Amino acid sequence: MKTYIAKESESTKKWYLVDAENRVLGRLATQIAMRLRGKHKPIFTPHADTGDFVVVVNADKIRMTGKKWDNKFYYRHSGYMGGLKETSAKKMLEKKPEYLLRHAVRGMLPKNSLGRRQLKKLKIFAGPEHTHQAQQPEKLEL
Repeated sequence: MKTYIAKESESTKKWYLVDAENRVLGRLATQIAMRLRGKHKPIFTPHADTGDFVVVVNADKIRMTGKKWDNKFYYRHSGYMGGLKETSAKKMLEKKPEYLLRHAVRGMLPKNSLGRRQLKKLKIFAGPEHTHQAQQPEKLEL
């Protein structure tokens, strides 16, 4: 008996639409990362991109539990001495609401070229409108 190894060309990629309104950030991110990797499919192969495309709307209405809006910080560094900048989750939601979800999902994908390719299949929009009607995404209840 031989083990079946899926090729990327053999897998069919579907489009899913997810509404992030009143959804907890981490719990939603795990489900999205699973869909992007293709772990929900029986032909999942760790080294091949067998996942689907995910379109997320209403990213500006996402929830966090506890006091994370004030106590969770996102860091970046300018490269200069003392150049560490921090932004709270509340300020990040006001400035770049898509960043919160993209950052959470990116941490759950492989840290290599495959993970970077899978992250490109994630399309996030702050409001209820999106630009992928032509792909006819099917509504996904997570």
